Amino acid sequence: MSTTIENKVWTIPEVLALPDDGRERWLIRGELRQHEEPAMTRRNRWHSQVLVAIAAALKNWRDGLPEPRGQVLGGEAGCILQHDPETMVGIDVAYFSPEVSEADMGETTLMDGAPLLAVEILSPSDTQGDIDEKVDAYLDAGVKLIWIVDPHLQTVLTIRPEAPPRLFNNLETIADEPCLPGFQCLVSHFFE
Repeated sequence: MSTTIENKVWTIPEVLALPDDGRERWLIRGELRQHEEPAMTRRNRWHSQVLVAIAAALKNWRDGLPEPRGQVLGGEAGCILQHDPETMVGIDVAYFSPEVSEADMGETTLMDGAPLLAVEILSPSDTQGDIDEKVDAYLDAGVKLIWIVDPHLQTVLTIRPEAPPRLFNNLETIADEPCLPGFQCLVSHFFE
């Protein structure tokens, strides 16, 4: 469960200056959110296994693209989605376009710009409100494709701007997404 911390407008430098106490924090339109408990107490091997499988499938697909290829990141990849108001999140797995990947990031380790694909893998500590808020932030920032991955039900819900969501089960193939040309993978491979 997440909570809003201190009723004020936060900046990305202020959030980055907070102590590294293991809590997952994100910034939505200048409002700081954090999980009640440190994130590592909630993670589990199934979440990690799914994260690696999805990142590997995306990286294999990306490696087959002509240059410039963009970048696949995983493991709560830090991303500045917007600057005014400031929105910063950690994304389980993301694919960034070559343009965003090659931009000068200055002093920060964060990606500055919206990914083409943002993947959220459901964890026991996630609430529907947390997921809805991140999805809304992704859509507001111009993310073209969002996957909500449920390791328990072995499903992937795909969300695109101005299109109805589509649910894929573990017998189906996610293929030929508009922002992932040529990508296809059996959903079941994400859960092996």
